[in-house]
Amino acid sequence: MIRLIGRRLLVTLPTLFGVLVVAFLLLNVAPGDPVAAMVGERADPATIARLRADLHLDDPLPAQFAHYLASVVRGDLGRSYITDRPIARDLAERFPKTAELALAAMTLAALCGITLGIVSAVRPGRVVDRLAMLLSYLGVSFPVYWVGLVLILCFAVALRWLPPSGSGGLAYLVLPALTLGMRSIAFLARMTRAAMLEVLSSDFVRTARAKGVGPAAVVLRHGFRNALIPVITVLGLDTGNYLTGSILTETIFGWPGLGRYVLSAIEKRDLPAIQGSILFMSLVFVLVNLVTDLIYAKADPRIAYD
Repeated sequence: MIRLIGRRLLVTLPTLFGVLVVAFLLLNVAPGDPVAAMVGERADPATIARLRADLHLDDPLPAQFAHYLASVVRGDLGRSYITDRPIARDLAERFPKTAELALAAMTLAALCGITLGIVSAVRPGRVVDRLAMLLSYLGVSFPVYWVGLVLILCFAVALRWLPPSGSGGLAYLVLPALTLGMRSIAFLARMTRAAMLEVLSSDFVRTARAKGVGPAAVVLRHGFRNALIPVITVLGLDTGNYLTGSILTETIFGWPGLGRYVLSAIEKRDLPAIQGSILFMSLVFVLVNLVTDLIYAKADPRIAYD
């Protein structure tokens, strides 16, 4: 297990450096002037020139990258051009809300999707199986923004059961979590069903049944435990995506998370905020993948020796 963690951490460093280089180059060759976005188009040339010099925007690209890399190594992601606040402080304030939304969505997806998949696999071809697969196909087919708008119209506007936007108590979390987790429910249901059908037809499951093991123990202890690997894969990937890419859901519901922060930074061409957010989200995604690999090794110890 320790060797597995060490190998994954060694791969993390060049991965993050590559993300840093690509993000820096793409943002610096993109059209537009961040100084003009800061002070407006009517600012005098002297003010613009002074700000560009203060922000090192007139330096050659290698010098700009070296300056930025030195700051990142020290743990300084820079200051926002627009708010003049440290990027790290903004991320620390926004990320907990994104993590709250992502964990709520994945908890809902895991409970609903895995349950549907197990029930479908236990009774293949029955009415429950067909309904579960129909729901999974619908969940995959509908885009996130459409699902969010429909949920707002139904439960916030028409029925007035839940608030349409903002953050606060549990009521504010229901609609965004359901919107974000809808696709995961569908994927988990289909993946769990396929994995369970394969495992339940195995020889060791037939042996367990022949020995008189109860149906619940056969399904959960023998079947589901050996079907965990593909389920863990979906959970790990979707959790990483939700922690780093829930921009649409946060925008639709006015959720004050990391996604809205990145979108606002892109609109205003706030380069340090965009670069810091990309680097932070990449680090989060890599760490989630590392945790997923560790869970793999826990579910199947043979993986730790690969």
